[in-house]
Amino acid sequence: MVRPMFKTLGIAGSGLAAQRQRMESIAQNIANADVTRGADGQPYKRREVVMESATAQNAVYGEQGNGMGSAAGMGVFGSSSSSPSVSGDGVKAIEVPVLQYRANSAGPGPTGGEFGVRVAGIAEDQGEGRLVYEPGHPDADASGYVRYPDIDSTQELVKLMDAKRIYEANAAVFQTAKSILRASLDI
Repeated sequence: MVRPMFKTLGIAGSGLAAQRQRMESIAQNIANADVTRGADGQPYKRREVVMESATAQNAVYGEQGNGMGSAAGMGVFGSSSSSPSVSGDGVKAIEVPVLQYRANSAGPGPTGGEFGVRVAGIAEDQGEGRLVYEPGHPDADASGYVRYPDIDSTQELVKLMDAKRIYEANAAVFQTAKSILRASLDI
């Protein structure tokens, strides 16, 4: 059972893990912004982390779970099974299949309350991508157009800075809570 004084650490830890995963996804998008042919022969698809509130049923840090748990090993992704509408950059909504997230906890599941944030899945942009006229490119079609991923590097960098700031805020909360707990031991 997680003691109330340790819940702050769990909540901040869940935020750290979720933002780390978000930064990794954004970094992959930036790195693959010009990939015109992946393993499946199609251009790279922009990915975005979908987060949700951690509840008693899906939290890594729970009442009866493994206590502080491992924020780094939060789980694995299963197969695509649902397609909610996710707002990409606030301008247009995209229909995306969301890869379901399964937690890797060994003990019985948590049973009550809110426990921070968790990654619900990874949304993959299902848009066509942008066409660029490059007749000499190996992936050009008969008309000379190449299909590139629908990734705006500037928007991705803004999202990366946002994720970094949120990560830093969660780290500050974690450090403050740790200092408070340490000071309470000195009383």
